[in-house]
Parts: sequence; C-alpha cells; structure tokens
Amino acid sequence: MWTMSGMVIGCCKIELYLPGVRSLKGKRRILKSTIARLQREFNVSCAEIDLHDVWQSSTLGVVMVTTEATHANRVLEKVAYWLERNRPDIDIIDHHVEIIHY
Repeated sequence: MWTMSGMVIGCCKIELYLPGVRSLKGKRRILKSTIARLQREFNVSCAEIDLHDVWQSSTLGVVMVTTEATHANRVLEKVAYWLERNRPDIDIIDHHVEIIHY
C-alpha cells in the first residue's frame, strides 16, 4: 500500500466587504482580477466560496499544499496582508487559517 507522509494543506477563509460595488458584474470584475493576482503572486488556489449573489460581500477560499505547516501558515497570512495593503477597494472583515496534516 502506498502512503504519503508529510503533506500539509493550508486553507484560508477570507470574508470580504466590497463597499464600492453596485452590481454583480462589478463584483465579478473585482474578484476575477484579485483571484488571478493572488494565484500568480503566491502560487495558491483561490475561488469565491460563498455569498455569490450578494453585491458587496464575498468569501474567498485560498488553499495551498506544502510539506511544512509553518510555510503554509506564513504564505496564507501574507495573502491576507497583501489584500489589506494592495486592494484599498476591498475590506477584510475576517480571515481564518486552518492547517491540515495529511
């Protein structure tokens, strides 16, 4: 039987408020560019995971696979920090990082 040891999955749930958005189309434009930038900048997977039909709110899920829990935690915290510093049009309401050892 084949087993994999040392795999760590880092998950981050980020709740967002988008104060300047006036339509779902505007929300999608902001999220699409933000998600693409996070994927390029941090080599993570990212998607909107909740509040799809709410104009000014969104929840992003950001995930990465690595071999070290500290690395996953550091990268996912940097994602939230990057959003705060580089996207003044997006307010972070809350974020939570969870590390899964597999």
